[in-house]
Amino acid sequence: MAGVEDQKSMQSGAAEIYLNGRFLPLEEATIPVMDRGFLFGDGVYEVIPCYGGRLFRLEHHLQRLDNSLHAIRMQNPLTRPEWQALLDRLTAQLPGSDQSIYLQITRGSSGKRDHAIPPQISPTVFVMTQPAIYPDATTLATGIKAVTHQDNRWLRCDIKAITLLANVLLRSEAMDRGASEAILIRDGQATEGATSNLFIVQAGELITPPKSDHLLPGITRDLVLELAQQHGLPYREQAISEAMLHSADEIWVTSSTKEVMAVVMLDHQPVGNGKPGPIYARMAGFYGEYKALLQAGQPLS
Repeated sequence: MAGVEDQKSMQSGAAEIYLNGRFLPLEEATIPVMDRGFLFGDGVYEVIPCYGGRLFRLEHHLQRLDNSLHAIRMQNPLTRPEWQALLDRLTAQLPGSDQSIYLQITRGSSGKRDHAIPPQISPTVFVMTQPAIYPDATTLATGIKAVTHQDNRWLRCDIKAITLLANVLLRSEAMDRGASEAILIRDGQATEGATSNLFIVQAGELITPPKSDHLLPGITRDLVLELAQQHGLPYREQAISEAMLHSADEIWVTSSTKEVMAVVMLDHQPVGNGKPGPIYARMAGFYGEYKALLQAGQPLS
């Protein structure tokens, strides 16, 4: 996959990204201004955590990538072994460390601006890794504030598309209102956060909205459900009404970067007693154990 020039760059210790078959320094990476990702947001992306140099649920992320590509009428430009080799090479630049891998695939450039999908076009593939920035211990211990907002995004939120302007504005409005996250309401039901999946706890039972076109099928979300099943924690996938959300004993949000985070204030009102709840504490422990096993290279159940 790599040429002589790429090998020399890697040996020199320069940080590299991957772009369209080449490994090169980030400052040397360029794309055409007619790229459809730049013009239309015509593309998809993934964010893959890497703990202790070990990729987090890579197969799950690549399957979601395939699903997103299929939904926008594209095929994956790389095979599973090619993805593995590419990601292994990039993560080797920060050996043994926690990292965050960002990959983006756009439809590419046809040389003109036209809404119609060109019949023959080569995709643009961009991948980079950087040191991970995960929630600090204080935030995990105290939780975050969230506000509700009408879900004004499009109807295919299950596609991990690069067209994130609505999410950017929703998150910015939440921050303007003194919160870290916006929990979105569509037709009277809570769907997910602007940048996360949603869980509530009601009478000791964990509840999360079922997968649909209105929310992203989160990798961390699925792991939380697996951990709940493994440890005998009652859970179900069910629509969460706005009333259920506001009366919940606990509220959590999950994502690759947030991991599992307790919401302790919603719309300026305390959730439960205003502190991370006991079910959250159990799940945070289960998640921490899973993460530690991955970092140590131990078998995962």
